[in-house]
Amino acid sequence: MKIPPLSEEIKQQTIEAVEKYGSIAEAARQTGINYNTLKSRYGIINKKKESTPEHLEPLIPDGQKLRGTSTLYDEFGNPKLQWVKTNEDLDRTLEIIKEAADALKEDIPKETPTAYEGQSNADLLSTYILTDYHIGQMSWAGETGEDWDTDKSVDFLVKWFAKAITSAPDSEVAILCQLGDFLHYDGMDSVTPTSKHLLDTDSRYARMVNMAIKAIRRIIAMLLKKHKHVHIIMAEGNHDMASSIWLRALFSDKYENEPRITVDNTHLPYYAYEWGKTSIYFHHGHKRKMDGVSKVFASMYREMFGRTTYSYAHMGHYHHVASKEDGMMIVEQHPTMAVKDAYSARGGYVANRGAGVITYSKIHGEVSRIIVRPEMVSK
Repeated sequence: MKIPPLSEEIKQQTIEAVEKYGSIAEAARQTGINYNTLKSRYGIINKKKESTPEHLEPLIPDGQKLRGTSTLYDEFGNPKLQWVKTNEDLDRTLEIIKEAADALKEDIPKETPTAYEGQSNADLLSTYILTDYHIGQMSWAGETGEDWDTDKSVDFLVKWFAKAITSAPDSEVAILCQLGDFLHYDGMDSVTPTSKHLLDTDSRYARMVNMAIKAIRRIIAMLLKKHKHVHIIMAEGNHDMASSIWLRALFSDKYENEPRITVDNTHLPYYAYEWGKTSIYFHHGHKRKMDGVSKVFASMYREMFGRTTYSYAHMGHYHHVASKEDGMMIVEQHPTMAVKDAYSARGGYVANRGAGVITYSKIHGEVSRIIVRPEMVSK
């Protein structure tokens, strides 16, 4: 019996579920769909395409890859016309964006150094964890329980940091850890970069970018008043894979002349920071899950891991809290402060919103943390 083709709705639901939960097995458990059914659907959607034949390579634009061809033959079986169909080659597109970001650095005005006038504790480092904030997302209260747009999200973000910075200890170092999915979408089309499913958005990409940059600059200025040194991590997420590249490039060059600021320019989506006997690791969670990420960090940062006694890993992606300790480190999954979108609300995904500041000692590892809930921030 011929199997009917998958509807676009089923395709979108399948891709969204696997992206959200990180694996087919977990998606099946969470959605109640039979594992073999979900696996079969996902296999059909993601079946591998043949590599581009050599004679077609000149016809494929840079940043695109071959999706298929259609050929018109004459009555003798000779090809008359051929349509070459392509879609986006994400890996090459990311390379192009990185090259463009590097080229644009020369035109970015540098920030002048500022003197530190506070009293900091040289033993302490405070990590400000922000994940899955999705600037540019639109939510309607009728579906999600709260109206939300770009203006509201940026205004709230700055107010949250003002509250968190006031509440945090006077640590010598602050890590501004933007853990991925800072922007809701990644280009001129309001779709996810890989699966291309449509997103609820309220703003043009250029305006969203402009507002996000201004917000981060205000936050960095506030952190510099509180802490002697600020380390910036702009992690790659599955919603902003390309944007994370120009975010790192932009702020790295912007603060090139400010010795009190460093920017992590790691291009693999695994980041780390060493603080005395404490090592801290970061990954959005779209490539590796909690169960296996400690091995990745220990292998990738082997020398750092060997020098330190206390190790912690931070992840996002799933919008809710989870924690796991193995023989190598404590791995923690963080919630989001963003309001639910229609997909999450209709799917019944419920989790408390919030974000926090975790403080580490050079000698003793984690020594304190504060959580700032949305209702704690002044309107």
